[in-house]
Amino acid sequence: MTDHIMQAYLNVERAMENYNDVLNEYVSTLHTNENADSTKLERMKAGTRAMRDSSGIYLSYAKFVAYGMPESEDLIEDDLQA
Repeated sequence: MTDHIMQAYLNVERAMENYNDVLNEYVSTLHTNENADSTKLERMKAGTRAMRDSSGIYLSYAKFVAYGMPESEDLIEDDLQA
C-alpha cells in the first residue's frame, strides 16, 4: 500500500490512542474527586470502555484496509509503529 495511506492510518491510530488516554485520565480524575457526580462517573466509565472497544474494532479494520484488503490476515504486520 502507499506510504500516504499507511501514514494516514498511523495518524488515526495515534489520535485514537491519545483520545482513549485522555478519556481514561478524565475518568481517573472523576474517580478521585470527592465531589464527583457518581452517575456521571459511571456513565463516563461505560463510555470510555465503549470507545476503547469500538476504536479497537475500527483500527483493526482500518489496518486491514491500509494493507490493501489482503486475502489473508497473516499478511498484515502486527506492529505498524515506525
